[in-house]
Amino acid sequence: MSTPDVVINKARTLADLHQAPTILRVVNVWDPISARTVAELPETSAIATAGHSIAASHGYQDGELPVDLMIAAVERIVAATDLPVSADLDAGYGDPGETVRRAIGVGAVGANVEDRLVPLPDAVANVRSMIAASEAERVPFQLNARTDAFVRAGDRPHDESVADAIERGRAFLDEGASLVFVPGVLDRETTERLVEGLGENRLSVIGLPGALSAAEYESLGVARISYGPLTQRVALRALRDLALDLYGDGVIPEDTPALN
Repeated sequence: MSTPDVVINKARTLADLHQAPTILRVVNVWDPISARTVAELPETSAIATAGHSIAASHGYQDGELPVDLMIAAVERIVAATDLPVSADLDAGYGDPGETVRRAIGVGAVGANVEDRLVPLPDAVANVRSMIAASEAERVPFQLNARTDAFVRAGDRPHDESVADAIERGRAFLDEGASLVFVPGVLDRETTERLVEGLGENRLSVIGLPGALSAAEYESLGVARISYGPLTQRVALRALRDLALDLYGDGVIPEDTPALN
């Protein structure tokens, strides 16, 4: 069965967004209602899922959600919006190529997949399998290849992590990855070194507390910024705060949106 043109066109749109001079800001979602809420904003040009948040919404710890449930969740999110959807696919669930093929099958046009600092040849082989799967489906899939060079660095020197991220990132790009996702609180100097090592519009970052702003990352040549599970945590904090207010003398705010 050939891939629908709509999927191919969404993949091309996401590729253009990654290469645009303006940083792509993706607000991570975890279910259809969060996807629709974000997609309705005129500023939204693409949607990204948060694997941690999807797992939490199913009652699982991060990384423990079965692949069938993850693919089903991605499918429902894709169906909730006409925008391109990039999926968080953890570490590929033991078969990254097949997982990407399944994600494309439900309409995803990009993905984050972690390397978890496995030996570089193994990580490269995983990227190669994912690119091969997308090519077999004839989709210009936007692989946002993640390296955990910082988040799994342990106590090794910072400079070693920077060098490792660049080495791994270059290898992933050489295999056909679109971007290199380097999560962590990246300061200006570290970001400059990563962009110099990987190239402009090749680095993807996460907007953690204490990190630079999206505008600052944009000025340094970063292609994309996402927010991972933090969006869900902010939403849950709002729910908790409302519940505490209602347990007191509070009432539902008058400006609460009407039910659709």
